[in-house]
Amino acid sequence: MINIKILFICSRNKWRSPTAEKIFHKYNGYDVRSAGTEEGARIKVTSGHIGWADLIFVMEKKHLSRLKHKFGSTLNEKAIWNLDIPDDYGYMDEDLIEILKARVSEYIEVPE
Repeated sequence: MINIKILFICSRNKWRSPTAEKIFHKYNGYDVRSAGTEEGARIKVTSGHIGWADLIFVMEKKHLSRLKHKFGSTLNEKAIWNLDIPDDYGYMDEDLIEILKARVSEYIEVPE
């Protein structure tokens, strides 16, 4: 079985994208990583992350802008979606988990 490689991006890689990585990591068929766009990010997004990913989910429009600014044409072949989730949640917040599952399920299969 081929794993789909999914990259979740937020600002500091502390709350939203690590939560997404943790909840989607447990599903068969998905290989999941997360990173942040800011200088002080826990894991800062690199061209290696971009090259590795089949699908990229950003939490906000500004993250997509930052990716385009930094990685330019490398993104042309990538499927990138904005989940439009504000930085209002803590790590593994139940509301955040529900929103992530609902928004991501618009693009890929999310098992119950």
